[in-house]
Amino acid sequence: MPFDILVAVCLVYVIGLFIVAFAAERRARRGRAGWLRSPLVYTLSLSIYCTAWTFYGAVGYAARSGLEFVTIYLGPTLVFVGWWWVLRKLVRIGRAQRVTSIADLISSRYGKSNLLGVIVTLMSVLGVTPYIALQLQSVTLSFGVFASDTPEGWALPDQGATALWVAGGLALFTILFGTRNLDANERHHGVVMAIAVEAVVKLIALLAVGVFVVWGLAGGVADVIARIDASRIADWPLEPGRWAGLTFASAAAILTLPRMFQVMVVENADERHLATASWAFPLYLMLMSLFVVPIAVVGLEVMPAGANPDLFVLTLPLAAGEGNLALLAFLGGFSSATSMVIVASIALATMVSNHIVTPLWLALRRGNAREPGDVRSLVLMARRVSIGAVLALGYSYYHVSGGSSALAAIGLISFVGVAQVLPALLGGMFWRGATHVGAAAGLITGFAIWLYALFLPSFGTEGLISAGVMEHGLFGIGWLRPQALFGIAGLDPLLHALFWSMLLNTAAFLFCSLVTFPGPMERLQGVAFVNVYDQTAGAERWSRGGVGAEAEDLLSMSQRILGAEAAQGFFQAQAAAQGKKGFLPDTTPEFVSRLERQLAGTVGAATAHAMIAQLSPGTTVSVQDLIAVAGETREIKEYSARLEAQSEELARTARALRTANEKLTELSVQKDGFLSQISHELRTPMTSIRAFSEILMEPDLPDDMRARYAEIIHEESRRLTRLLDDLLDLSVLENRRAQLTIGVANLHDLINRAVLAASSTRPERMFRIERDFPAEHMPIFTDTDRLVQVFINVIANARKYCDAERAVLRIEVRRRGTGVEVDFIDNGSGIPLRAQSLIFEKFSRLTDTSRAGGAGLGLAICREIMVNLGGTIDYVPGQGGAAFRVALPLRRKPGAEGGGVNQL
Repeated sequence: MPFDILVAVCLVYVIGLFIVAFAAERRARRGRAGWLRSPLVYTLSLSIYCTAWTFYGAVGYAARSGLEFVTIYLGPTLVFVGWWWVLRKLVRIGRAQRVTSIADLISSRYGKSNLLGVIVTLMSVLGVTPYIALQLQSVTLSFGVFASDTPEGWALPDQGATALWVAGGLALFTILFGTRNLDANERHHGVVMAIAVEAVVKLIALLAVGVFVVWGLAGGVADVIARIDASRIADWPLEPGRWAGLTFASAAAILTLPRMFQVMVVENADERHLATASWAFPLYLMLMSLFVVPIAVVGLEVMPAGANPDLFVLTLPLAAGEGNLALLAFLGGFSSATSMVIVASIALATMVSNHIVTPLWLALRRGNAREPGDVRSLVLMARRVSIGAVLALGYSYYHVSGGSSALAAIGLISFVGVAQVLPALLGGMFWRGATHVGAAAGLITGFAIWLYALFLPSFGTEGLISAGVMEHGLFGIGWLRPQALFGIAGLDPLLHALFWSMLLNTAAFLFCSLVTFPGPMERLQGVAFVNVYDQTAGAERWSRGGVGAEAEDLLSMSQRILGAEAAQGFFQAQAAAQGKKGFLPDTTPEFVSRLERQLAGTVGAATAHAMIAQLSPGTTVSVQDLIAVAGETREIKEYSARLEAQSEELARTARALRTANEKLTELSVQKDGFLSQISHELRTPMTSIRAFSEILMEPDLPDDMRARYAEIIHEESRRLTRLLDDLLDLSVLENRRAQLTIGVANLHDLINRAVLAASSTRPERMFRIERDFPAEHMPIFTDTDRLVQVFINVIANARKYCDAERAVLRIEVRRRGTGVEVDFIDNGSGIPLRAQSLIFEKFSRLTDTSRAGGAGLGLAICREIMVNLGGTIDYVPGQGGAAFRVALPLRRKPGAEGGGVNQL
């Protein structure tokens, strides 16, 4: 097959994945992600365990080491079948704590220690980057098979250029669909769907090659069995120690590989999907391994001596002239490599941004947490750069190693490296006494031994460790020989490193945890993790961090991380749960804990904790609280929970009554002022009308004076009429008897009318209005006159009350589903918190009620107009100035009514 055709097929395949990912993302954004969250898609996404090393290398592994390749599939199978309860608890903890990566989970469990997050992140990057290099090499070699003149060849003229193009394309795809936005749940529907499609492709490809080998090249099942018995694979000696060690390493990897944690825990949409995956994923692994031995045996017989057994899946169909089958096999291997690289890059980039980049940014801005800044942009940019950096490291490793033999075994080496997280992970899930000191000691000890005893020696004696160190040990100390630590020689190097690293890792973890006492936050998180099924909110009841922070500051920070709409929606829901609908919520321990978990879904638990802590005077937990947590019994907990529920209910009721009483008191004062003002407003024109009418009765009054006095009477009558019209209009609107004239108009034109009409208010004052004209152009079906009346009132109020030296009003228009939102935000000091709940009431005026002016009916009328139009008008706090949001449907249904005023 011509090489250019192969490249074209790859491009078409990648474009197809782009389309699948884009369609899935679009469907999820529209709230129609039902089947995207199905157990089938979840199970197929777990197939990223089967990389190019598995797709191609399993056959080569079998050709060299017999049935030992089965251990790579046996470990995950035992975990999903026998340790399903561990997986379930892991997923439950991940969802309860909103963890974004395995580093985030370890950090969150041990007192939200970012140091542990950094350690796990660096370990993962170092352990997985060579694995990425392996995927680049496998794709490059498979390209080389098609580029060579003979099927047993596999050398491209410029392998480096091919690997570079592959790395660049994967980086582009991952950035486009892995960092499009920040989701509080860190789910990437487009990527997961593309991974599921690739899972089907590589399974079909491997099964197709297997069927061809068994019934095409061989004479069926009986003939294949006979060939296996006659091959050297049948004489392969079973080594129980190596078999058990490799099974353990692969079982640990399924829990600790960043890419597996990403799809298994972070991307999990429903805990019940594990029930399907517990049998479906082992079935998938069984099908992937079904034809490995037949392909290896037939390949050893058919292919010439010296042919690379890792590429038998490709070279056997090519040697038989089956170009289309070889192309399918190539796409299967390509899918295996790309799916692993994509998810691993997302997982590593998330860890780097959450535990290294963002904490550094926070440290540089310490003390300036209240200053504005777009944290979302920082995190997204950090993840995009990290994805490029991870793939660049993988390519650099591949380029420096030159495709050396180190890459052939890097899969198992990486398995042992990432397995060092296992003691801290399992200990944190099941032992409340585990401490961050123990976790750090275990991780550093195990990782150092893995690095010294396995990773560095894998480069050979001419690599990073000299032959002298390999033979005589570090500093000439014999028991420090990398492959004979503590004088124990003769073990397989992989098993040797696995044994000592896991033994000393676990010992350091247990010993340091026993001799140190967990801190307050560790105790709280320990309860939340270990008792996750019945104490998911345990830490929430005892947390005190962030309680001293101002709600406005927390809202401002949350908007910079979650986005304005998501943050305001969260605060609105929490305020309603506290019985404070229309206000900002109280910064209670429960609220702060929920907010921290919400933020953790975007920037990680440790970073979210640090950001909230910067806004708080301090975070303390009393000794009595710790004693209560440590010594509580189930009876006390149940009784305490009942008392707490009753207390919270009483507190909510008391807050609601107190708020209502304060509001009624304020309204009473406002009503007295209103009655005084309205009597003044009525009496003044009536007095003028009566006085000048009596003057007009004088028979000898000059004509010019008669005309002037008549004009005064006319103006005062119009003034009186306007006031009475406002009162009548408000009454009609409140009783829903207003006659609406529904028509179509361009929203841009309506805003123009309102801006022009409101310009008469304080025209002598400099007042700049900022608008986004393209966003305003949209048709809207409503009562245009009434809507313009609302716009005029809001703009006129901004012109009148904005106290900034250089007053600016921003008008922002956004489409929201079948409706539209128009925000009016000035740069003044805003409306005081105490007055925010009253500004839409009939008797409310922010200025002195004794002064002449309007009767304070403007915003009350606006509220009722919007109710009649099926929309709302809200005051939005936390925007730096007074901000009003007008929301209404683009097409008002006949007879429809909206809700009242919902203050955010």
